[in-house]
Amino acid sequence: MISASDFRKGVTFEMNGEPYVVLDFQHVKPGKGAAFVRTKYKNLKNGGTREEAFNPSDKFPKAHIETKEMQYLYSDGELYYFMDNETFEQTPLTYEEVEDAIKFLKENDNATIKFYHGKPFQVDPPNFVELQITETEPGVKGDTASNVTKTATVETGAVIHVPLFVNEGDTVRIDTRTGEYMSRV
Repeated sequence: MISASDFRKGVTFEMNGEPYVVLDFQHVKPGKGAAFVRTKYKNLKNGGTREEAFNPSDKFPKAHIETKEMQYLYSDGELYYFMDNETFEQTPLTYEEVEDAIKFLKENDNATIKFYHGKPFQVDPPNFVELQITETEPGVKGDTASNVTKTATVETGAVIHVPLFVNEGDTVRIDTRTGEYMSRV
């Protein structure tokens, strides 16, 4: 059990059978009345965030989140198959479970998958990936206003914004947390 007075950023807890992570907290001791912990937390299953004030003595079960490094193998059109790098077990995931991550994952890339009670709920690609540009408009010479970008499609199908000098066939480094172009490789 974890009490609300022990809340810190990144602490996981269960409430009403759902796992949550603390995003922000503030211990408040007003001049009148009892102290409380103002907490902003996120549901780990559906991503919803809430703010709530808890009594510091409120107790919650700790949510045990298991994290595994897994390799993306392939997709059969409906499911996406990941293999545990240690046990070689394959785990099929639906599009809803991999939606944000799959646009930056190629076959055989590693991803971090988080499990709650043995069920996967979040797939995180590596922070940076290198992908090849498959489609973009050619840059026009002389079009050199600062920070001008164009859209480009990478080999996984994700659409990103790149500088004008990037052409089809170039390999670029992308920050998967923001989906932004970092550099040409």
